[in-house]
Amino acid sequence: MSTKPSVNPASAAHVGKQADNAWSVLFLLFLVNLLNFFDRTIPAVVLEPMRIEFDLNDLQLGIIGAAFTVVYAIAGIPLGRLSDTGTRKKVLAAGLTVWSGLTAATGMAGSFMTLLLARMGVGVGEASCAPAATSLIGDLFPANKRSRAMGVFMLGLPLGLVLAFFTVGAMVKAFDSWRAPFFIAAIPGLILAVVILFMKEPARGAAEETALGQNVLDKPLRRVLSIPTMWWIILSGVAVNFAAYAGNGYLVALLQRYYELPIEQAAMLTGLIVGVTGLIGLTVGGQISDRIHMRSQTGRLNYGALCMVIAALATGFALDGDNGVIAFSVLFGIGWLTYYSYYTTVYPALQDVVEPRLRATAMALYFAGMYLLGGAFGLVVVGGLSDYLANEAMMAAGALEMTEGFRAIGLHGAMYLVPVTLGITAIFVFLAGRSFRKDHLRMLDQMKS
Repeated sequence: MSTKPSVNPASAAHVGKQADNAWSVLFLLFLVNLLNFFDRTIPAVVLEPMRIEFDLNDLQLGIIGAAFTVVYAIAGIPLGRLSDTGTRKKVLAAGLTVWSGLTAATGMAGSFMTLLLARMGVGVGEASCAPAATSLIGDLFPANKRSRAMGVFMLGLPLGLVLAFFTVGAMVKAFDSWRAPFFIAAIPGLILAVVILFMKEPARGAAEETALGQNVLDKPLRRVLSIPTMWWIILSGVAVNFAAYAGNGYLVALLQRYYELPIEQAAMLTGLIVGVTGLIGLTVGGQISDRIHMRSQTGRLNYGALCMVIAALATGFALDGDNGVIAFSVLFGIGWLTYYSYYTTVYPALQDVVEPRLRATAMALYFAGMYLLGGAFGLVVVGGLSDYLANEAMMAAGALEMTEGFRAIGLHGAMYLVPVTLGITAIFVFLAGRSFRKDHLRMLDQMKS
């Protein structure tokens, strides 16, 4: 049997008509991702006023975020299969409509329980985004351009954060209510949902050089999970999302408590630390990753592992208690700048070991682990540890009443879990590189069957 892959006629067509369509579709997907992260970031900005109004502790705040991520992860699996078998733009449009409507419902919450239920509903809608969008990108761009394409798509993450951290605090101040941003955020999502329905969807496998087989795939979940690289990527996602959700979720509160900044200043500084850095990390990182991939198939993942090591060291040094707010911001910003390279190295690698007919399913499985064990636990564990360390500080001081000063000490100590999990991410990304080459060749064989 010849090992030479058959030429994919769809790939040739992709170079022509599909090439012009690719960037316009990618722009729409970027906007969807931007709204995805904007809407999910609003609670992180209004964490303190919500806590005070509903008399919540950090563990309860973590549970709200964890409930969102658990539902997000579970809903992503059936939505991933639907994206692999149905029309992806319809999945995206429906998801946008659901999460935008329930974002507005969050602003009407009257208790901890209604707040919890509304955020869980947002999680269902947002679960449509990554599986459908990354599957579309895999069919729009060939392997040697996917890092840059994924980088553009993932720019929605830092830009969503920047917009949220720069505007939500101002909205709260202008309307004298933490609820106003949730109502405002719902409007663009509902408009974009209509626009998505009119975009041109590419054929599956259109960007591949190897022709896609026509046989029906049996046991798709088992087939994806039989790929060793997939397991290392899932584990890396668990670790990196623990760090990302803990960092993004509690940074505004940390700056308010530990450095005593007002909400609008804490939110804008957080936007600089975790948002603006992403604009650089994803655009530059995507170009570097593609260049490295052209020289070495495993180089992209090795580069990602190195970036995670730098991120772990920088965020660890940032949390030194002797740092002022400027030193903390610069060091944490460097850590977040290099952390963003994770997306431009690992996301394209996943596309390169999973055949096109299973990519949305693979992304949904990856996100299930990433959010169930990473994002959810990052918020709950750091929130719970923050409460524990705050109580320890109160008892050590011989005090009988919890104060904001003790809460600041507790949250600061709990945040050390961020550099620890970034270091663990580096190990898993490196190990993914060890099995990548063999799994990529196996994918090419599977595509012909």
